[in-house]
Amino acid sequence: MEDQRGYDREEIFSKKVKAGKRTYFFDIKSTRANDYYLTITESKRRVNGDSFSYEKHKIFLYKEDFFKFVEALNESVDHVKNELLPDVDFDQYEKEEEESSNELKWE
Repeated sequence: MEDQRGYDREEIFSKKVKAGKRTYFFDIKSTRANDYYLTITESKRRVNGDSFSYEKHKIFLYKEDFFKFVEALNESVDHVKNELLPDVDFDQYEKEEEESSNELKWE
């Protein structure tokens, strides 16, 4: 990978999560100083007439912020599940993912 300044950034780990019209990418990369950071990219496919393009949004997350980020994310999700939508069965979404992961996929 090359950043905007022209430096190569080695990708250490990558995880792709497909979610309807969106795809999320979780990529761990290294810095020149042999440190690591996480990029979270949301990619949305946009149809433009007969063609399409991708709209991307990216977050850079550094190791000193990992704990605070995960803590805030979990707290936010729990608030939606327990306070805003207590009657929704969120387990159904986990089951859908398990069922779709058993399918044969060509990538």
